[in-house]
Amino acid sequence: MEPLSFGSTDRAPGPDTHAPVPVFVKDPVKLSTLMVDIGPLRTSREFRIVFVARLVSIFGLGFAAVALPMQVYQLTGSSLAVATVHTTSAVSVLTGTIVAGMLADRGDRRRLIVIGRASAVIGSGALAVNTLTPGEPWLWVIYAAAAFNGFFGSFSAVALQAAAPGFVPRDKLPAAGALLALNGELGSVLAPALGGGIIALWGMGTNFVITALLSLFTTLLVWRLPRLDVPEDGRRQSIATALREGGRFAVGHRVVGPLLLLGLVQMLFAAPQVLINEFTDKVLGGGPGLVGLLYTAPAVGALLGSLTSGWAGRAHRTGALLLTAVALCGLAVLGLGASTWAPFAFVFLAFLGFGQVVEEILRYALLQSHTPDRLRGRVNAVWTAQSTVGGSAGALTLGGLAPLIGAAGALMAGGALTIVSVGALAVAFAGLRTARVLRDPETLASDGPPVADADRTTRTDKEKK
Repeated sequence: MEPLSFGSTDRAPGPDTHAPVPVFVKDPVKLSTLMVDIGPLRTSREFRIVFVARLVSIFGLGFAAVALPMQVYQLTGSSLAVATVHTTSAVSVLTGTIVAGMLADRGDRRRLIVIGRASAVIGSGALAVNTLTPGEPWLWVIYAAAAFNGFFGSFSAVALQAAAPGFVPRDKLPAAGALLALNGELGSVLAPALGGGIIALWGMGTNFVITALLSLFTTLLVWRLPRLDVPEDGRRQSIATALREGGRFAVGHRVVGPLLLLGLVQMLFAAPQVLINEFTDKVLGGGPGLVGLLYTAPAVGALLGSLTSGWAGRAHRTGALLLTAVALCGLAVLGLGASTWAPFAFVFLAFLGFGQVVEEILRYALLQSHTPDRLRGRVNAVWTAQSTVGGSAGALTLGGLAPLIGAAGALMAGGALTIVSVGALAVAFAGLRTARVLRDPETLASDGPPVADADRTTRTDKEKK
């Protein structure tokens, strides 16, 4: 790609034709290449449905994320009870993700998406009835709804991840990843604030009613998707065979396996949110206002990264750029730990958010382009499960270091470990270092384990028919 041009030195007309006169002219075409590519939204009806449905569902999840712990704390006055609700939800999500990964590769993925969104209507409706019914809400209903929503809600999440890449051309996978990251960031920034405002103005019950209505809207929306069947050979496999095949592919693939390791490194060492309260109190000397400001900094950086991601679709050395993005995340965490001034801390956290969203976009494109369609349910389930477990493990890692070497020391250690680990992965896995987004599905046959050949054979047979 040519460097950005902000002007030229063409000679201007006039009596002195020997002196070059700089003429600064904006080049909107070149500048626009930095902006997020909305091509998938323009060209694919199915992707538009997925984009809108995901954005609305993220808002619904954000509303519930505020209301559930607040209601449990109001009923019990116990932070331990709040933690157990989170644990109940996390365990059910992890279990549902594993089940959903299997089902997404054995039948109609649209059915799973609809089931997942419809379950949110039932779960949120139960919470609304439990809240609005005269008398004190029943605590067991809250736990049951959290488990129900977590288990069945993961069906739609995994099935959408597996189906969405098929809605856009392969060269648009980075753009699709950027758009999905963008609506995720918008929802995560705005939804909790809106949810809290709804509770403050109209009460907890209204919050759950609105959440149920949003879930109903997304259910009707995803119902408009076409059937999303997988190849027949995936349906004929036993569960044990399917699990072995998916695990062998995820671990043995020259790109997908190292991608999972790289993601684990980032979650273990470059997730500093658990230390923000202690770091603000003991190092920066700030209060709750500064804590809230620092929590928003990664979202600001991520939003900026999403909006300026147009370059990702034209990047050739995707694997090398991905490794660089994760290393920059480590550098940002290292810089945060070394900061003693709040503005510097905010900048480093925003830089971290920028690096995280770039990693998310590039990882999405690599993961989806290197995974055969009939394995995407299982591979995306592995990634989602890793994210669920890895986030908790990362909090324990840095949280466990803080009592030993202090919050600042734990952050600097986490950042340094991230950088060193990225370097080690880059040396050990040439497949990841040289990975590119696959534009041609046929190259899957020579890109990974033998399972890819089966996918190619299935596709060729379908084309002949």
